[in-house]
Amino acid sequence: MKRFIVAGLGNFGSGVAETLAARGHEVIAIDSDEARVEAVAARVERAAVGDATQIAVLRRIGVEGADSAIISLGDDITASILSSLAMRDLQVPNIFVKVISIDHARVMERQGVTETIFPERESAIALGYRLAASGLMNYVRLGPEFSIQEMAVPESWIGKNLRALDLRRRFQVQVIALRDLLHDKWFPAPDPDQSLTESDTLVIAGREDDLSKVAALTE
Repeated sequence: MKRFIVAGLGNFGSGVAETLAARGHEVIAIDSDEARVEAVAARVERAAVGDATQIAVLRRIGVEGADSAIISLGDDITASILSSLAMRDLQVPNIFVKVISIDHARVMERQGVTETIFPERESAIALGYRLAASGLMNYVRLGPEFSIQEMAVPESWIGKNLRALDLRRRFQVQVIALRDLLHDKWFPAPDPDQSLTESDTLVIAGREDDLSKVAALTE
């Protein structure tokens, strides 16, 4: 079990806090808004009303010794900077910060945080990819040139199996899962000899350029 600090309990922060707690980790949540704190209090180890930029407050709620901190303080860039500095002063080794702009991300990266998260931009990019390729159902970018995409099975592939399609050699991509939409079942590391059907989708990982070539087959 790890200990996580979540500073800021808006939609993003509360979602992270509840997910971590549900997976069995110790979560300490803090927000200056009492209503937000009360909303998550029953689902986390500890929830406190307070200023997440103040070292004394963070020390009092048990930040020292935490494995990671997640900072999600809305539009207040100054607060996120001060909170990250306070977390570093309290020796939190991993600090993740939700940012609201590219400039905000640049500032936080220069502070040496572990990672910045820009949900709005990431959602916009994912939607753009899905709209550009009609066969795409889900898109997760893992890096500047690498992603995981869920796509419908192209009509020409129906009735064939993954071994025969040999996508790794032909397109330099890897099928990591198959989903049967008809029965709502997932098959990680699918059987390469299983015939594909029109109700299947494929979850494929690879470089953006290679995945685009595969996605084009669904149009």
